[in-house]
Formats: sequence, structure tokens, C-alpha cells
Amino acid sequence: MEISSEDEFVLSFFCNGGASLAGIYNKIEGSLDESQVDPTSFSKVLNLQGIGFNVSAAPKNKGNILSIYTFGLDGKDYNETFTITGEEVVDAEVEDLNSDGSPELLVFTQSKGSGSYCKVYAFSVNNMKSMSQVYFPPISENKNINQGYMGHDEFSLIENTLVHRFPIYKAGDTNAAPTGGTRQIGYKLVEGEAMRKLEVASVSEY
Repeated sequence: MEISSEDEFVLSFFCNGGASLAGIYNKIEGSLDESQVDPTSFSKVLNLQGIGFNVSAAPKNKGNILSIYTFGLDGKDYNETFTITGEEVVDAEVEDLNSDGSPELLVFTQSKGSGSYCKVYAFSVNNMKSMSQVYFPPISENKNINQGYMGHDEFSLIENTLVHRFPIYKAGDTNAAPTGGTRQIGYKLVEGEAMRKLEVASVSEY
């Protein structure tokens, strides 16, 4: 197949180099060479208080590789990868959760399957010089908030609070039809013994 035009400028790229769409094209037979396809399933660049965060994820073997890079720290930039299994990255946000002038990064994942269980990977910048992980306690460990929990949850940031909402299931409810209303949990970032952690600050139901 040939692409051409009587007007030589119609098919030109308006950029340096004088490239053009004009030319002869051949159809490629056979299957697609997947090695040439970018496998990235999630990518987002965030910035707050002069610190940048590059968050990406790509499938590998039977899981996903979560990669986090920072730029702009006064000390050594953070550059780490994590293997996550049975879940995929769906979003990432930044906020100064403890109002100390250094931002926090939160990466949200969702499990595969009907339960759609969500999870948070949290990181805190330390005095604009370094970044370390924040402990987020699994909801299964807290009997005060896990009653009736069967997934289908969502997270959001409201000012400096991490908000977790999910439907409440009563005995006999099907996965698609919870009847117990909604539970909302607010988490605050606090100092822990070994590392900062997200701690339950409020619980409400409606």
C-alpha cells in the first residue's frame, strides 16, 4: 500500500527532521511480537512540596512488579521495586498526612476476582531527605472494624486523612447484595515504635 498526496506538505510531520507519512507500507503477516510491546499496566507521576514520585507497575510471571522512584529529595532518592501477587495497581496519590512539610505517597491496589479487595502501600518522606515505608495494618487484624467486611472497598484522601469505605455484609447476604449499609474508617499517620503507621482515628456507619 502506498500513501501519497499531490501536496507534499499535507503528510509531513511538523517537527524537526522533515519526516513524512508518505511512502510504501507492507502488511506484516503472522502474530504480534509481544517483546516489542510495552508491558506497563499502570503509570503515574506525582509531585508535592517539591518532591516527585514516579509510580509504575508491569506484569511479571504470575504477579506484578510495582516500581517507585522519587526525584528531588535532599539526600538519596528512593528507588525500589515490590512484587505483588493477585492484585493490580489502580491508583496513587500524594498528601502531607501529618502536616510536617514532607509528603506521603499512597499506592492503591485491587485484588482480582469477585471480592475486589483493596490494599494500600504507603510511604513517608522523612524531612525531605529520604523515604521509608509506612505500616498499614490489615483490616483483618482489627475486630472493631472488620465485622461484615467482604471486600468491594475503596480508598480516598480527604485533606490529611486516609478514608476507607466498604459495604457491610450481614449473615446470608450474597456477594453482590450487601444489606448492612456502609462503614467508613478514617486513618491518621502517627509515629510508631519502628516506623510510622496509619492508625484508625474514626469509624462511622450509614
